[in-house]
Amino acid sequence: MEKKPQLFLVEDDLSFGAVLKSYLELNDYSVTWIEDGKYAVDRFRNGAFELCILDVMLPHVDGFTIGAQIRKINDKIPMIFLTAKTMKEDILKGYNLGADDYITKPFDTEVLLCKIKAVLKRGNGNSVAEKKLFELGSYHFDVTLRQISREGQIQKLSPKEAELLRMLCERQNDLLPRETALNHIWGDDGYFTARSMDVFVSRLRKYFADDPSIEIKNIHGSGFLLEIKS
Repeated sequence: MEKKPQLFLVEDDLSFGAVLKSYLELNDYSVTWIEDGKYAVDRFRNGAFELCILDVMLPHVDGFTIGAQIRKINDKIPMIFLTAKTMKEDILKGYNLGADDYITKPFDTEVLLCKIKAVLKRGNGNSVAEKKLFELGSYHFDVTLRQISREGQIQKLSPKEAELLRMLCERQNDLLPRETALNHIWGDDGYFTARSMDVFVSRLRKYFADDPSIEIKNIHGSGFLLEIKS
């Protein structure tokens, strides 16, 4: 029997949490539900999970703080934030923490399910036809391991960072249209997801800062271009 993906859910609303847990379990996920954020990090540390679903508005400790602490334990695990807030600053704060997606309440549980499936699929790298290794200047990019390395130094990438870099690598010295990346990685090309992608591109630029031959250019109004100078 195939092992069910292990989800880590932090949600203080008892009614909503119970319904969401049951819904996800009916869709073949195993769910560990934490009702109080102050217990979340210790419980995460003692488990083995493939994705975190974190409510932002919690009574004792907010979801962003929990996410930052979890990142120190596991810097690769995907995260989806749940919140009633729609402020741009809050959404960007989540993405700056390395969030893989963000969904505002109230939401359709089927939408959340689609987002979970998309995030886990990106992390698993299921397509056998895709190239898995890229040479970028003095760096090596391993798609499967989601890491870039240079002179023995390794930088781990989040699932979205790795997928964005893979798409740039496959179009090296050619345009990656903004809408193509947004729809493939984030599932839509709205304002907030576009701003999120800008954050991810900035992080990729920092990872390659030690090699001036590598440049990720912003083609105004169109998208991005990965250029490797010889």
